[in-house]
Amino acid sequence: MKKLAAALLSLGVTTAGADDLLQPVANILKGDWGQIKTDVRYRYEYVDEKHNNKKEAHASTMRLRFGYLTPKFKGFEAYGEMEGNWVLGDERYHSLRNNETKYSVVADPQEVELNQAWLSYTGIEGVMLKGGRQRIIYDNHRFIGNVGWRQREQTFDSVVLRNSMLPDAEIEFAFLWQVRGILSNTIKMTSPLLHINYTGLPFGKVSAYGYWLDYDDRDDSRNFTLSSQTYGIRFVGKYPIDDRTRLLYTAEYAHQWDFQRNPVNYNTSYYHFMGGLSFYGITLKGDIENLTADNGIGFSTPLSTLHAFQGWADKFLATPRNGVRDVYATVAVNLWGAKLMGVYHDFQDENGRERYGEEYDALLTRKFGQHLSVLLKYAYYNAKGFSTDTQKVWGQVALHF
Repeated sequence: MKKLAAALLSLGVTTAGADDLLQPVANILKGDWGQIKTDVRYRYEYVDEKHNNKKEAHASTMRLRFGYLTPKFKGFEAYGEMEGNWVLGDERYHSLRNNETKYSVVADPQEVELNQAWLSYTGIEGVMLKGGRQRIIYDNHRFIGNVGWRQREQTFDSVVLRNSMLPDAEIEFAFLWQVRGILSNTIKMTSPLLHINYTGLPFGKVSAYGYWLDYDDRDDSRNFTLSSQTYGIRFVGKYPIDDRTRLLYTAEYAHQWDFQRNPVNYNTSYYHFMGGLSFYGITLKGDIENLTADNGIGFSTPLSTLHAFQGWADKFLATPRNGVRDVYATVAVNLWGAKLMGVYHDFQDENGRERYGEEYDALLTRKFGQHLSVLLKYAYYNAKGFSTDTQKVWGQVALHF
């Protein structure tokens, strides 16, 4: 017990020491002249896929973002950011850009690019207008996200208009003409997005949305099959049972069918239900998420942060032709400043007639002050009828200002 107490005390000192050391650096990077933003993230990723004739992947990469945010002037503000990812050591993985096809995939290519460049205007109270290459995230990233897990994020060449004049409501319209993907690839489209939030309810928040994704680049006609129109509604909230206990709940439904140049006619649905309990630093949740399929085409979310859903082994980045139903349970514990999480997934087709496989995920992460964090993560997919057995391990250290 004495050794454990000493270890915990050491962690506390380390956290305080990290703030004492790094906060002066953060103060130097911010002033009346604007703000310099930096983000450095080292990651090691290991991938072992059985029965697919691929070598184990060992990806050791360093990601750096460096940006400058101007001070506001008469309601105007601008931001520019470069992003680079570098391989440290041998390139023993398939990045989908390096032709190392003998290895399993780790989708983190070595590249340097302009990640964000935007100009915004907030001179009218309750209104924000922003144009340029920017990050867009709605709700829990399920439909529109920045794929923040990968070393290179997804950003959007777009214009965004946000209106928060109505009480407890926020209405946002975005128009996308190009996506800068995680592989440093450019995807052309003509896609309006509408997202509405209402927070006036005492027991939760309601979101409604419409996304019209038109992949219209004739030089990349394979993407035409991703063109879709999606309409949905989401409710998420928590209810206090007592001072330390919260009831958690989520309900979401969306309907999707083909749009514009999509050569296949289909009609699919999405639903997600969650119930849980949070008490004394422990969170227990049970979820069911179902993406249906029609005419061989599954409900798709090509602009989402896919890694966050249907298991961290990433076996369902594209919905199978018979859909996918994910029934999963999550246990998370906040302990001595660290977060521990375990997740179990059971995957089937949309009707529960065919079992695809099961997955076991585990996470340990800890922040040391405001600027430094570490992460250990594990995923094991046990195939029953879909894909192959897969094991993944991650270790990560991140520093940001």
